Amino acid sequence: MEAPVRQEADALMIERIVLVKLVDEEIRQRPEIAEYSRDVLRLIPGVEDVHVGLPADEPSAAAWDLALVLRFRSLDDVAAYKVHPDHRAYVDSYLKPRMVAITAWNFEV
Repeated sequence: MEAPVRQEADALMIERIVLVKLVDEEIRQRPEIAEYSRDVLRLIPGVEDVHVGLPADEPSAAAWDLALVLRFRSLDDVAAYKVHPDHRAYVDSYLKPRMVAITAWNFEV
C-alpha cells in the first residue's frame, strides 16, 4: 500500500532531541537551567518550537537531567542553528561547564 501524498500543510518537520547529563554540583539547578535554555534557544533563527523537560522518574534522573526538544522546518535550518553565534555561546559558555555528557538526534515528524 502506498503512503498518502503529503500536502504542503502536512510537510515534514525536523525534531531535534537533545539529552544532557549535568555535573553533580548543578543537579539542584535543573529548573533554572531548563528555563534559561528555553528562553535562549527559542530566540535562535530557525527554531520553530522548543520544549525543555526535566526527569519525571528516578530511572530517567539517573540517566539524564535535561531533555531539549526543538522543532525545525528542515535539516538546513538545523545546520544553521548549530553554528549560530547564540547557540555556540549557549553551548560553549553556558552548558558545557555544567554538563558531563550530551547526545542529540534528528527525526522527521
